[in-house]
Amino acid sequence: MLVSKKEVDVRYSETDQMGVVYHANYLVWMELGRTKFISDLGFNYAAMERDGILSPVIDINVSYKKPLHYGETAIVQTWVEQYDGLRVVYGYEILTPSGDIALTGTSSHVCVKKENFKPISIRRQYPEWHEAYEKAKKSVDETSM
Repeated sequence: MLVSKKEVDVRYSETDQMGVVYHANYLVWMELGRTKFISDLGFNYAAMERDGILSPVIDINVSYKKPLHYGETAIVQTWVEQYDGLRVVYGYEILTPSGDIALTGTSSHVCVKKENFKPISIRRQYPEWHEAYEKAKKSVDETSM
């Protein structure tokens, strides 16, 4: 299974009064992980957006397990959890420097036309992406058996 890894240095501005990473910053890091995952597949969002296609988040689910602090390095792991030709669900784990899980989560996305937000079929419009996601999904399905 392809699992992308992205290291993120925790900046002071990302922490709250308690000295821990403010919860919403983890969503930004999930996006960094997702972008890295897509890059590792050989694709990029910027090219898709130049084609007039966007990929909005339609659902997000996170569970916070352990805090990260200023000066630490978070490790964002990202993979394809589910894919059906239209919707992609990415899975995430964000780890502390010692390897403990700080967050688990998923984000669901569809691709839409920029001018009207009508969904498109990844399978038809981006067959290379479709093939890569199918392959990534199979490896997730096989590891969960």
